[in-house]
Amino acid sequence: MRLRQQGLAGLIALLLLAAAGLARAQPAVVYELGGKFDKSFNQAGWEGAERWKKETGKPYLEFQIQTAAQREQALRRFAERGASPIVGIGFPQASPIAAVAPQFPQLRFAVIDAVVDLPNVQSFVFREHEGGFLAGVMAALATRSGKVGYVGGQDIPIIRKFLCGYEQGAKWANPKVEVLWAMTGTTGAAWNDPARGAELTRNLAAQGADVVLQAAGGTGVGVLQAARDLGILGIGSDSNQNGLHPGHVLTSLLKRTDVAVYRAFQGVVPGVTELGLKEGGMDLAFDEHNAKIATPAMRQRVEQARAEIVAGRLKPTDWTVAKKCN
Repeated sequence: MRLRQQGLAGLIALLLLAAAGLARAQPAVVYELGGKFDKSFNQAGWEGAERWKKETGKPYLEFQIQTAAQREQALRRFAERGASPIVGIGFPQASPIAAVAPQFPQLRFAVIDAVVDLPNVQSFVFREHEGGFLAGVMAALATRSGKVGYVGGQDIPIIRKFLCGYEQGAKWANPKVEVLWAMTGTTGAAWNDPARGAELTRNLAAQGADVVLQAAGGTGVGVLQAARDLGILGIGSDSNQNGLHPGHVLTSLLKRTDVAVYRAFQGVVPGVTELGLKEGGMDLAFDEHNAKIATPAMRQRVEQARAEIVAGRLKPTDWTVAKKCN
């Protein structure tokens, strides 16, 4: 009987130690190439982590990779320290998480912009076509030439989703508008080439585009700079970029990676979580920096489109499903 009681006491002690370990576990975030102050999706993710920190008063761990090989190294290092949840920002982190997560089944992981089908991983994906639709409405209402442009980063399905939604929204607002577009490249380098972004913007402007949406990460900084220099309007993406060139950025298409990181830090729910307009995962930015150019009439039209999409009466085509843009 005494041995049984000692065994029970030992088990309780182990459970208490395990519980204490979980209580001490810190969340962690691994940023994608470009760093947390890229003025784009990494920075939005950082803002979500900071929001969680401010609300809870608790710290979190973070790492900014400099090379592709560091993705798995950083994830594994955090896991070995017992960090949980561990969030990887960006689709390139899917494979490293798929490699590391099964080795630490007691920990929780999250990936943004990809799906990893494991029992301890939450995958956040976005309905980019819904946000792109609203940006297209704004562009069509702002253009004077009847031509609007789009500069994408790496030519991948997510960026095609943005483009498809953008084109549909523009034509919904003005069936006669013409949408011109260009992709920066086919490799990861396409996200960090502002000079190339500026070049593509000048090419689109030469063809008549006077409003250009960028969905190109760090490359997009060059797009917005070129738009300002040319005297045309740019549209930012991911983070609120209205303040980069006040009066020259019509709006910013917000892809709320901050919402994904914040929700993951609150507690990972394994499976796929989809974020669109209804869930606050996509939006447009309106503030003092674009107040003079984003007119009340434009905003009213955007809100009409938003309401129609949220209610399900208007359904923008998802390029990844249709493999074409209607």
